Amino acid sequence: MNPRVKTVTPTDDYKLLLTFTNREHGIYDCSPLLGFGVFQELREEGYFQQVTVVDGTVSWPHDQNICPDTLYLDARREKVAAVSRVGMSLESLFSLPTGCLQGWPSSIGLNG
Repeated sequence: MNPRVKTVTPTDDYKLLLTFTNREHGIYDCSPLLGFGVFQELREEGYFQQVTVVDGTVSWPHDQNICPDTLYLDARREKVAAVSRVGMSLESLFSLPTGCLQGWPSSIGLNG
């Protein structure tokens, strides 16, 4: 059995920053789902932001959810701990000029 979702943080570009029960982190892009059936409601940014963890997976108030195995297997493994701490979009964080993150604690994974 794959690990389940422990925490979720939504971004403003339809991605989910995930922490799994095995302490791995990943980024799941929900944008490919937004044109399909019940997931179309997630296009509304305020609604997308209401995601929570329920029984080891992500869920929204009107019972949209994504299989926890899909989340684990399809999530990009990234250094996401720092993203949620600094409150930046992924694109903003990863496009910062080289060297501007010097001095950040290595425990948040931004120094290489």
